[in-house]
Amino acid sequence: MPMTGQEIIGVLISLTALASYINHCYVKLPPSIGLTLITFVLSLIIAASSHLGWDVDVMAQTLLQGVGFNETFLHGMLSFLLFAGSLHVNTRELAKHKVIVALLATVSVALSTFLVGMGTFVLTQFLEIELPFYYCLVFGALISPTDPIAVLGILKKVKAPKSLEMKIAGEALFNDGMGIVLFVILLGLATGSEDSWTPSEVMLFFAQQGLGGICLGAFLGWGSARLLRSIDTYEVAILVTLAVVTGGYTLAHSMAQVSGAICMVVAGMVVGSSIRHGRMSAEALERLDSFWELLDGVLNAMLFVLIGLEFVTLNFSFEIIFASIGAIGIAMAARWISVAVPVASLAAFRKFSPNVVMIMTWGGLRGGISIALALAIPVGPYRELIVSITYAVVLFSIVVQGLTVGALVKKVVMAEGEEVLPTAETIVELPSP
Repeated sequence: MPMTGQEIIGVLISLTALASYINHCYVKLPPSIGLTLITFVLSLIIAASSHLGWDVDVMAQTLLQGVGFNETFLHGMLSFLLFAGSLHVNTRELAKHKVIVALLATVSVALSTFLVGMGTFVLTQFLEIELPFYYCLVFGALISPTDPIAVLGILKKVKAPKSLEMKIAGEALFNDGMGIVLFVILLGLATGSEDSWTPSEVMLFFAQQGLGGICLGAFLGWGSARLLRSIDTYEVAILVTLAVVTGGYTLAHSMAQVSGAICMVVAGMVVGSSIRHGRMSAEALERLDSFWELLDGVLNAMLFVLIGLEFVTLNFSFEIIFASIGAIGIAMAARWISVAVPVASLAAFRKFSPNVVMIMTWGGLRGGISIALALAIPVGPYRELIVSITYAVVLFSIVVQGLTVGALVKKVVMAEGEEVLPTAETIVELPSP
C-alpha cells in the first residue's frame, strides 16, 4: 500500500532525527559520514530481516519509492543546498582561482567522463558483463562531478590552505552543471531518444545550459539583492531568498531551459556578496545566515540518510561486486588524470603546491548527485548494474575518502611547511556572534 506524503515525511524526518542523535552522542563522525554509515547499517539489518519473514524491507522500499530520490533531490533539495552553500562563498577569493576552477568544472569533467567510460567498458568486457559503450559513458558522466554538498560538508571540518579550499569548493559548486548536461546528452544517445546530435547542436546545448544559467542566476541575484539592500527585516529577507530558490529554479529548469544548478550557485554568490552592503543590520544578517545554515544542515542530514537507505533497493551479485571494486579504482584514476591535466597546463603561468593533484583527487567526493542521476536512467537491462556500481563508488567516496582527507591534508601541509587555516573562516564569511 503506497504511503501518503505526510507518512513519508514523518518517517523520513524521524529516521533522520534518530540517526543524527546516535551520531552526535555515540558515533561522533562528521554528519555526512556518520548518517550515511548509520543508515547503511540499518539497511543491512532491514535486508537481513527479509530472510526472517519480516516485511520491514518492503516498507523501506515503499518509503524510498514514495520519496523518489532522483526527482526529490535533483528538482527539490539540490537547489536549496546549492544556494545555501554558495551564499557564504568568498567571491573575491574565488575570483583569484577562476581559471583553474573553470577548467576543473568543464574540461576535467569531460575528460573524466571519457576515461571512466573507456575504463568501465574494458572492465565489463573483461568480467563478461554486457554494458554498451554509450551506457559506460553515461556512468562516466554521472560519476565524474564532485558533489558540492558532500565536499562542502567535509571541508567545514578540514584545515587547509585557503587557495586549496577555493579550488575544491569552487569546482564542486560548478561542475555538477557540466555533469548533468553531459549525462542528458549521453543518456539520449544510449537510449536512442537523441540519436542525431550534431557537434553544433551539442555546443549550442552547452552554451544554453551553462551561459544561460550564469546569466539568469546573475540577474536573479542582482534583482533580489537590490530588494534585500533596501530592507532591515529578516522575515522578509528569508521569504525573498526562498522565492529566489523556489521560483528561480522553476524559471530556470522549466521555462528558460537553462541549468538550474548553475543558476542557483550564481544567484547565491551574488546575493551573498551584495546584501552586507545594504541597510540590513548585523542582527538581521545573522538571523538570515542562521536560517540558511539550519536549512542546509537539515536537508544535508536527510540527504545522507536517504543515501544510506538506498542500499535496501540494490541487489549485489558477485559480478556486480567485482565490477564495483573495479569502478572505484577507475573513478579514482580518472579523477587523478582529469585534475593533473589542467594543473599541468597552467603550471607555466602560476605556482601550484606539489601535492595539489593528490589532495584534489582524494578530496573530490561523490554524493547525492551521482545517485540521483543513476536513478534517473529509465528502467532497462543496464539500469540495475549502473545504479549498484554508482552506489558503491559514492559509499567509498563518502566514508573512506571523507574519513581520511582531513589527515591527508594535514600531513601534506605540515610536510610542506605551509600555514594551516580553518576552513570555516577561509571559505565562509560568517557574521560575528
